[in-house]
Amino acid sequence: MDFDQTLEYLLSLGNEVAAMKLGLESISKLLEAIGNPQKNYLKVQVAGTNGKGSVCAFLNSICVTAGIRVGMFTSPHLTSITERVQIDGVPLSEDDFARYATKVRAVAEGLVANGTIESIPTFFEHVTAIALLAFSKAEVELAILETGLGGRLDATTAADAEVVAFTRIDLDHQEYLGETIEEIAAEKAAIIRDGFVDVVIGAQTREALDVILDRCRKYNITPANEIFGPWKVIQVDADHVRVETTLYVFPDVVLGLKGTHQIENSETAINIFGAFIYCHGKDFDESDVRAGLESTRHPGRLEFQGRYLFDGAHNVGGAKALRAYLDEFIDKPITMIFGAMRDKDVNEIAEILFPAARTLVITEPNNERSASADELEAIANRHAVGTDIIKTTSVAEALAKAKAASKKRGLILITGSLYLVGEARRLLAEMQDLKFENSNLR
Repeated sequence: MDFDQTLEYLLSLGNEVAAMKLGLESISKLLEAIGNPQKNYLKVQVAGTNGKGSVCAFLNSICVTAGIRVGMFTSPHLTSITERVQIDGVPLSEDDFARYATKVRAVAEGLVANGTIESIPTFFEHVTAIALLAFSKAEVELAILETGLGGRLDATTAADAEVVAFTRIDLDHQEYLGETIEEIAAEKAAIIRDGFVDVVIGAQTREALDVILDRCRKYNITPANEIFGPWKVIQVDADHVRVETTLYVFPDVVLGLKGTHQIENSETAINIFGAFIYCHGKDFDESDVRAGLESTRHPGRLEFQGRYLFDGAHNVGGAKALRAYLDEFIDKPITMIFGAMRDKDVNEIAEILFPAARTLVITEPNNERSASADELEAIANRHAVGTDIIKTTSVAEALAKAKAASKKRGLILITGSLYLVGEARRLLAEMQDLKFENSNLR
């Protein structure tokens, strides 16, 4: 398959959420059949509700700066599926992605044909296998794996990571993971398993922390950041943090990612790095931590491009973090383009974000899970009282209406879904309104 054929094939497997089949049997057999490539390098698996992608981005940047050959697998992508699989901070080429996808497809179809598995692996299982195979071929030292959904039955869990980490756990995907924080935390904490595994725990509510610590006690595991002494990131002022490691204090670090919520994400990342370094005997210069934190980039998360701000605040926790940032740092009129998936807590997200907008443009991203403009309009009428509300049915129309409404003044905020953010970035690039650096916008 070439790259276009690869995309067509993967998309034919169905929406990665709507057509999802949780479970490890198919992905485990698929990995075995392609030679268990995940056994050729160390792995970190990051689970949680909010901050997974940012933690992976911080950790990846530190590793690249430290000269550690690193692979990173994240989801979803914004503009090109190749963004999901990066080696040393660079997405796979389209040719390499297609080459690995061709092998995975052939093996998967062979497993179905001989009765080893009942059905073709899902979109997410295919891309997970592509990533793990690509990392092996690139001879990475460390692979950073962002959990797709939950943990216990997520395809990334089949990689048997030597280090597992947890970002803040909150309510999300309750239809799959449970109705309470404790139930959701239990699904995620299940990636802690018997045998040699290091555990790093980021900031948590008491309910989630108790569940994770209970799982650790079950397997007589002491969290790694307690063993080597936790590294700290402490806010100094609006622009700077202080990073305290075992040997050094860096008093004036400017994090590469914006927002006060990134303080805990950066702290989780450097503690994962510490676990990797101290528990697996890797050498590094501690100044690499500072340089890596400052050079981190994560498109679509509090990302400023000209007069546009992109932030995929797709759940309640993300919406709260975005609103806190807007209230503290934005003092100009906001034109908000909003679209969301209908399986999210759209009403609560809207209650948090909509009052911050002077003009609200609601729209429908090109995704079968998108909430309709009519649904969003009804919600907007409840939570955007006194705000100009404009209903559109396409992202292109929403961008045009937002630009007209803002009259070249103020900020255009694009939020509510990473699918919306990705589609908007692609359209703006095509219209030559913006030029994105180091981005494959195919």
